Amino acid sequence: MSFDDIVQKIVQKFGEDSIVGITQEASPPIIHLVTIQLVEVCRFLHQSEGLYFDYLACITGIDNGPEAGTMDIIYTLNSIPYEHQISLKVEVTRNQENAPLPAVPSVIPIWRSADWHEREIYDLLGIHFTDHPDLRRILLPHDWQGYPLRKDYQEQETYHGIGVRYEKDNEQRAMNS
Repeated sequence: MSFDDIVQKIVQKFGEDSIVGITQEASPPIIHLVTIQLVEVCRFLHQSEGLYFDYLACITGIDNGPEAGTMDIIYTLNSIPYEHQISLKVEVTRNQENAPLPAVPSVIPIWRSADWHEREIYDLLGIHFTDHPDLRRILLPHDWQGYPLRKDYQEQETYHGIGVRYEKDNEQRAMNS
């Protein structure tokens, strides 16, 4: 089944408004979705005969910066038995009104492997995955301030009394020793 066939199946099931764009020259090609239909489209891709995207290879979070005001989440999916590979992309507003963090629905009910991917994106970019069963920091301490992969992240001076600022002089000294 070709990429165009997969796109057509999504359009037939969810309508043309469910897809906001396509990046066919990417590898794998990307289908840009409306965020509110993410879970339904993922479930369809996972459960439909001839598609069966059984493997969530990766979830990637991207901060487009404060100027753009958006963040992207990209899901790389594989169908092992049918040898298909695609990516799905959703865009969220960086700082949503009446919400402390941008939010995207969790895909854990479809692919259990999404668990740590979603936790890492939450931890480092501050994107909240609604209905995630255990959304907490995975790499940083629970009381860390901010989200280090955001383009406007301000590094804290200390953590529990220990200096955490990285200085270029320290790098130069380490290279000379």
